[in-house]
Amino acid sequence: MSRRTTSVLAALAAVPLFVALAGCATSTDAGSGDGGSGNETVKIGVVGKGDAQWAPFVEAAAEEGITVELVDFGSYEQPNPALTEGEIDLNQFQHIVYLAEYNNASGSDLTPIGSTAIYPLGLYSTKYDDVDDIKKGDTVAVPDDASNQARALNVLQQAGLLELKRGGTPYSDLADIDADKSKVKVTALEGALIPTSLPDVAAAIINNDFVEDAGLTFDDAIAQDDPEDPNALPYVNIFAARAEDADNETYLKLVEIFQTNEDVQAGLLESSGDTAVPLQTPVEDLVASLEKVQKDADAEK
Repeated sequence: MSRRTTSVLAALAAVPLFVALAGCATSTDAGSGDGGSGNETVKIGVVGKGDAQWAPFVEAAAEEGITVELVDFGSYEQPNPALTEGEIDLNQFQHIVYLAEYNNASGSDLTPIGSTAIYPLGLYSTKYDDVDDIKKGDTVAVPDDASNQARALNVLQQAGLLELKRGGTPYSDLADIDADKSKVKVTALEGALIPTSLPDVAAAIINNDFVEDAGLTFDDAIAQDDPEDPNALPYVNIFAARAEDADNETYLKLVEIFQTNEDVQAGLLESSGDTAVPLQTPVEDLVASLEKVQKDADAEK
């Protein structure tokens, strides 16, 4: 998933492009369960078929006797229903929070079978070069939309700038900040306006799509998600499958190819503008995170 996807998915909102897809018949060659015996065709739903990682991925899969057919969707709302209905075999476009929201809303049981990368959300400043230089009582801006705000608050907690009363979840908001234990004050602004407001605050969490608007590069971030922090795990991007296919050997082989092929990994970095942090997160950790986020989402209702 490219950088442009990250902020959209983090907000759990789909890009308003609705492209009808025809002829997405179910692939029967790959089967389900533990199946797989070569010369198989696997349909994978993606958003951004032209991203640099996909051509080498298809080629590497072919070398292993697996024909990958990429089904390119024009809306982030489409790949999960298509997977649920069996129109595709896998999809790869989303992080765990987005999948949790879909499963809860639809009653589906789609599950992660492998990680791809995390696209860190960064803290930027025109006043300080190091997060430790931020002074007590300084104001830090975060996006005002619910999902990006929750992730931003978790980044600030990881950076030691604040403490969240519930430890931080994908549904944290400003009311969860423990002011007595926090170093900074936090203000929420519309994401698109934060770049122009950066000089007015000590630092700000800026959505990836808006970083260049602030005249910054991703290397200018003074703090960002720590992929090793449990609160960052829900934002790991994944391959998703139907629950009955979680152990399909062919599908797991495709995950392995994606994670280990040098050309695929180089393409992933290229398509993300070098912002992606490739990961090989244990599947059991991904599944546990999905279950926790779904429970957190239910608790917020």
